[in-house]
Amino acid sequence: MSRFTSFREFYPFYLSEHGNRTSRRLHFIGSCGVLALLATAIAQGSAWWLLGALVCGYGFAWVGHFFFEKNRPATFKYPLYSFVGDWVMFKDILSGKIRF
Repeated sequence: MSRFTSFREFYPFYLSEHGNRTSRRLHFIGSCGVLALLATAIAQGSAWWLLGALVCGYGFAWVGHFFFEKNRPATFKYPLYSFVGDWVMFKDILSGKIRF
């Protein structure tokens, strides 16, 4: 089962899996792309853009993990916590709490 009982416990682990600055940048760029594609899906009234958002978000993140972090994305083992972690890290980068 999961070794984390809360997101509060998980987030330090999540950050440790994102120590490489290029990987964090790729995550951030992917998240920006997701937001843009979600806005496009709403504006166009087409759910097809949601598929693009999914590919964009995970594509950028997984390139960061496989080529720069050299680790497996936490999404494979902790999908919900990892999804939330992406957006908390995005907010922390925007606020300057985490270096871009």
